[in-house]
Amino acid sequence: MSDVREPASRQGVRRTVAKTLFALAGMFAFAFALVPLYDVFCEVTGLNGKTSGSAQALVHEEVDASRMVTVQFVTRGSAGLPWNIDVETRQVRIHPGQSAEVGFAFHNTGDSAVWGRAVPSVSPARANPHLRKLTCFCFQEQRLEAGERMSAPLVFQLTRDLPEDVNTVTLVYTLYPVTRDEAALQARASGGIGDEA
Repeated sequence: MSDVREPASRQGVRRTVAKTLFALAGMFAFAFALVPLYDVFCEVTGLNGKTSGSAQALVHEEVDASRMVTVQFVTRGSAGLPWNIDVETRQVRIHPGQSAEVGFAFHNTGDSAVWGRAVPSVSPARANPHLRKLTCFCFQEQRLEAGERMSAPLVFQLTRDLPEDVNTVTLVYTLYPVTRDEAALQARASGGIGDEA
């Protein structure tokens, strides 16, 4: 009796292991597909406060010194990308019409070179049209060698016509892995190199 049950038990364990490995492989593939899917979703729906993917010109307008707005920065990592992202200042207070610069630091904690992308979103979403990014690491994919650290600035501006009842704007950067092919295509499209090993 015990000889008959053991093979059935082993088959059950093998099936469970196979299903688990299949699910893990699917989750890993989904993580790589998430950035393009996120881009399409936000472009179609206009949801989630997705910001512009290219540099915007500084709007030369008088600073509204009568009010201050708090801009908060939140950073999040992603499963599948062994990077840490940190911001030197968690929040700044600026006048609408004023530009500001905040530094961000990236660190590849993995043991191999990896491509990644920081995807921004803005809350509340209605503040999004009033946030102008003049310089941002989020405009293109980044490649970090194993253990490499990188510093990059974000230069931004809130326009004077930001709604009066918006006193706090939160800018969230989430890291996602990018395949080498995606990074090369993006770099070519933006006039960059992107072909390096």
